[in-house]
Amino acid sequence: MNASSTSSLPLSRLLGHTADAVRAVRSGASLNEALAACPADARPGTQALSFQVMRGLGRATALRAQLAKRAPPAWVDALLLSALALLCEPDAAGYAEHTLVDQAVDAVKQRERASASFVNAVLRRFLRERATLLAATSRDPVAQWNHPRWWLERLKRDWPQHWQALLATNNERPPMTLRVNARRQSAEAYRERLHEAGLAARVVGPQAVKLDEPCPVSRLPGFADGDVSVQDLAAQWAAPLLLLLLQPPQGTAATDAGATVAAGARVLDACAAPGGKTAHLLELADLDLLAIDSDAGRLARVDETLARLKLRAELKVADARQPETFWDGRPFDAILMDAPCSASGIVRRHPDVRWLRRDADIAQLAQIQRDMLEALWPLLKPGGRLLYCTCSVFRDEGQRQIDAFLQRNTQTRVLPAPGHALPLPDNGCETADPGPAVALHDGFFYALLEKGPA
Repeated sequence: MNASSTSSLPLSRLLGHTADAVRAVRSGASLNEALAACPADARPGTQALSFQVMRGLGRATALRAQLAKRAPPAWVDALLLSALALLCEPDAAGYAEHTLVDQAVDAVKQRERASASFVNAVLRRFLRERATLLAATSRDPVAQWNHPRWWLERLKRDWPQHWQALLATNNERPPMTLRVNARRQSAEAYRERLHEAGLAARVVGPQAVKLDEPCPVSRLPGFADGDVSVQDLAAQWAAPLLLLLLQPPQGTAATDAGATVAAGARVLDACAAPGGKTAHLLELADLDLLAIDSDAGRLARVDETLARLKLRAELKVADARQPETFWDGRPFDAILMDAPCSASGIVRRHPDVRWLRRDADIAQLAQIQRDMLEALWPLLKPGGRLLYCTCSVFRDEGQRQIDAFLQRNTQTRVLPAPGHALPLPDNGCETADPGPAVALHDGFFYALLEKGPA
């Protein structure tokens, strides 16, 4: 989906708001925060353009350095970077090259008139010298792959056979996958409802339906009534894994997985916001569920989600590393720990993440994850299970974290779980005809741990 298909507003206005968003991200704000400040009527088109710019920001930055050795004022620079990123992929933007240039110049005239001739000259030079400039910047790995250098190096170390495919996936547009409420109907029955509503889709999991083309949730039959939610396919594995409702991996005896969680079991969702996994747990089983999150604003989204789905849980604003602030002393049968992480597995959905993270963040996040594991493990009853998950592809936030935990806690049984589920076409895909194979799910890590006897 491109901006021209999501907005009838002048492109110059959308480019101006896109520059606002790019400038905000370059100053450390998330793209979500930047888009929230955008006028409502311009938000869809601005989001479409901003996502494309984020996917091409490495190349655009290298091009701007070639075309203008001295950076212009911050907003003009953000506008120039936006225009260059879009000109590199004009078909994806949905606008002709000359239109992009003319409208970018108009946007500058509305905000920074003195810089209009400079922007016009830079963009027209790019069009004249495109092949030479692109060849020159292709020697820069950051421009070639549109990721920070430290990210590239970390992926090469962690996944020497897959790093290029992972980077390519990050610049794809993600599929829109739905989770059908198991209390209401089957995935196949809901697919039929979508078909009747003129929306093509196919079933891709026990409760998962993937739309052929994304659409606003207002078009989804029964969304407001709680019949369906939007949730990535890999994220839908969390609840059934914790409840042991998923089939164990091939080659693993079913008896190795243990028993499903009983109705009325006491469950903790330790990092609940925005509530997708919380709701999925309650759709699958009648549980005594406590959902906590350290951010009151984000926890309010959990409450909204549960209200839409007509589900109930106890909600508390609390830090999972401080059990004394939320725990009443009764042990939990199961704990879902969807830990804070780099979000390196969901870059398709949050293309700004790569530009916001720093290499030092990974060690800091890994320490938070370790602290949470150490704080939550004592809250689990003997024989209880903890599902550790992150939406990261970095090993320091996945298998290395669990390996270190197992060394500290030797009376722990590891139950079948996906481990590092990389967002690669051969890890569950569909092949668009005649297009390339597309990864069907985001990048996640899952480890399911059972506590030994006291």
